Amino acid sequence: MSLTSRLTHTFKRLGTPLLGATLVLSMSAAQADDSTLVIRGSDGWLFPGWGSLTEVDAKGIDNSTALIKEARDALNAKNIKLQVIVLPDKTLFYQDKLPADKKLSADVKQRYQLIMSKLKGAGISTFDDFALLNQLRNSGTDVFYRTDQHWTQPAADATAVASAELIKREVPNLAGSPGTGMVLGKELKERRFGDLAERFLTPDQQKQTGRDTFVVRRQEAAAGLLDSTPAPVHVTGHSMVQPYFGFPQKLSNSLDRPVSVNWKPGNVGPWIMLLEYLESADFKKNPPQVLVWQMFEPSYSYGPQATGFWDNASNMSDSAWRQRLHGALGR
Repeated sequence: MSLTSRLTHTFKRLGTPLLGATLVLSMSAAQADDSTLVIRGSDGWLFPGWGSLTEVDAKGIDNSTALIKEARDALNAKNIKLQVIVLPDKTLFYQDKLPADKKLSADVKQRYQLIMSKLKGAGISTFDDFALLNQLRNSGTDVFYRTDQHWTQPAADATAVASAELIKREVPNLAGSPGTGMVLGKELKERRFGDLAERFLTPDQQKQTGRDTFVVRRQEAAAGLLDSTPAPVHVTGHSMVQPYFGFPQKLSNSLDRPVSVNWKPGNVGPWIMLLEYLESADFKKNPPQVLVWQMFEPSYSYGPQATGFWDNASNMSDSAWRQRLHGALGR
């Protein structure tokens, strides 16, 4: 049985197939020249080209934080703890690999900390994932793949452990029995192009850039987390938290409890992903004690209505999003 089919069987998934998902690629951007969609840095390092390296939308950050706080309060009323994980931008860790004409502004360098200050000021459960991953990077471990938008397994693992530690402090009595978490399997290595190289480079450019080695885990046959097992923790987000990169498995292993997950590519956006889960039969049948909502620093300021960034079916006004949120939670 392939890795993909094993994970598909094991995890409660309301999303799309596991591999090859793009984080933030708008419909309008998809029609642009491929050369504008990827930044080619030194030593074959590639970066997404559709986010700003110089401007920060502080008003958008405030608006998103207010919506998250409203979701937190609505979930609290249902005895569900919300934890928000904001994953930092790849460029923060590899500024030395950017081209000479593509530098981060002082505001963008501080954007992640601005988001953290807003979340913590609103009393929303979170942790500083940049500090965590920066420590890992400074130890000599890569936290993103060279030719891909996504994080490495060590980065996903470290974030999962931090998430689990916070959950244990805030919700010490998780439902379920010890021994029901996922048993981590052996590591596999795959030599291939990352999504940025595969999607946006010409064959000659791919040859010049070279492939990356992706490290993934083979799932143990008796790993648990079967679809029939209620999970006290659910993860919703984009392709960074898909099982291929290992985050939900490590979270389950660290908590020693089942973890469920729903995800779609990043051009769908975090707002519709939360609604899809809350409106699902799975949520109504087995609401979790903890909901982990994964967001992404570069797109944090994009609210539910971000025309040109989210796909058309995902765009909605703030008021429409609020209405669906409270409708799903029964207010």
